[in-house]
Amino acid sequence: MRTSDADILIIPGLGGSGPDHWQSRWQAKLSTARRVEQKNWDRPHLTDWRDAIATAIAEAERPVILVAHSLGAVTAADVAAAFGDKIKGGFLVAPPSLRAIGEIAAIDPRFTEISHAALPFPSVLVASRDDPYATFAESEDFARTWGAEIADAGNAGHINAASGHGPWPEGLMRLASFLKTL
Repeated sequence: MRTSDADILIIPGLGGSGPDHWQSRWQAKLSTARRVEQKNWDRPHLTDWRDAIATAIAEAERPVILVAHSLGAVTAADVAAAFGDKIKGGFLVAPPSLRAIGEIAAIDPRFTEISHAALPFPSVLVASRDDPYATFAESEDFARTWGAEIADAGNAGHINAASGHGPWPEGLMRLASFLKTL
């Protein structure tokens, strides 16, 4: 599959992925990419986030590829099971552990109650060995639960602009490789 064959949904996490974040850069670079907007990026409410993702998937005109980061990855995986036929793949980057989610006061505590079901489409979970929001073992647990291939990013922090991943060309190459398998 090529990017032009799909609606690529960019799903940021807490804070919304600013202009230097790889998600914002990819959105600008990929013609079929669009961001799933949330009502409140800084105080996420589970129902609002689920609804926004579900609406974006339902409105897509082509097969959907989810490109989600952090809390967006966890929420996308939770919502995705209901849209399995429409979603062709998931590229899930640095999902925080449920433990970490529960420790962040700004996040609706119901995020810790997300689904633990296998995803009904191929997916890759990109994880860092020194992510402050998830140990590599916690990321491996998510990958097993979701049926996702784990991609080891090494010591890459939270794989965001703050950890030096602005354009993140390695990630874009990994996405392109993943799309070729679909």
